[in-house]
Amino acid sequence: MKKLFIVLGVVFLVLLSVVSAAMIYVSAALPDVGPAPDIEIELTTERINRGKHLANNVMVCMHCHTPQEKTKFAHPLKPEMLGAGGNLFGVEKEGLPGDYYSPNLTPTNLGDWTDGQIYRAITTGVNKDGRALFPIMPWPNYSTMAQEDIFAVIAYLRTLEPVESEVPESESYFPMNFIINTMPTKTESGIAPDKANPVSWGKYLVQAASCMDCHTPKERGVNIPGMDLAGGFEFGLEDGSIVRTANITPELTTGIGSWTEDMFVSRFKAYEDTTFEFQEIPAGEFNTVMPWNDYAQMSEEELKAIFAFLKTAAPVEHVVTRFTPAE
Repeated sequence: MKKLFIVLGVVFLVLLSVVSAAMIYVSAALPDVGPAPDIEIELTTERINRGKHLANNVMVCMHCHTPQEKTKFAHPLKPEMLGAGGNLFGVEKEGLPGDYYSPNLTPTNLGDWTDGQIYRAITTGVNKDGRALFPIMPWPNYSTMAQEDIFAVIAYLRTLEPVESEVPESESYFPMNFIINTMPTKTESGIAPDKANPVSWGKYLVQAASCMDCHTPKERGVNIPGMDLAGGFEFGLEDGSIVRTANITPELTTGIGSWTEDMFVSRFKAYEDTTFEFQEIPAGEFNTVMPWNDYAQMSEEELKAIFAFLKTAAPVEHVVTRFTPAE
């Protein structure tokens, strides 16, 4: 029996050493995506305008990186704080494995970043200091985008007005504080979509807009197989209520299978007027985190392409309870 305890003790120490070595490696050697590319992006008017559209109305970078008026419908942005960061995506409301704050994207913070460092952060999830970014910032989606589109976004970010803001450091909790370092991967740029092919173009836009991320239910942060775009992903609101994303598969009764192209486009364009007054929502009443005003600025052609792609998705019958008020 004494020998057995000795053997078990040795085995335990060996295992402990292996685990410790692995943790040290993951912490010290990863992420390993290589150095930031040596690039300098020319700030042309065409490129800046393209980046402005992408960052505000397709990828909606500015929605997540700008303080929001969360007591109002669809959480409109505070325009004087455009790009200042500070929004929390965390444990309490989103059930994430840490507390993640959107950083300041204005020159106040990015002024000492090179274009290559910003490019690496957007496409591989590694910041200027080599720190891994949790994919609540959907860099896996952005990594598939055309290089010129990412260049355009960077060009636009360079034109933002500097805004001073204090943003807490993001923090991953155990074991995500180790796992996160294994997530970033070296990527190669995607190619621009063929706009003559609405389905191909729509797929590109859906990826860039991260529609799948919000409209697919998850278990422990992983998409539930067979439930792509079927809705039901939960967001906690400020008053403790829960809102869930809609089923946007082409299923006839619970999705958008009965919608026409005009219905889909009109649903967005109802919020196109930038002077639209997003009303205060009393506690306990329905609100949404869907940035309607941002996406409404997409062109009708872009929205039609998104609809064309969604109509090719697998239909999933899934009844979603859209809203549960706080108890």
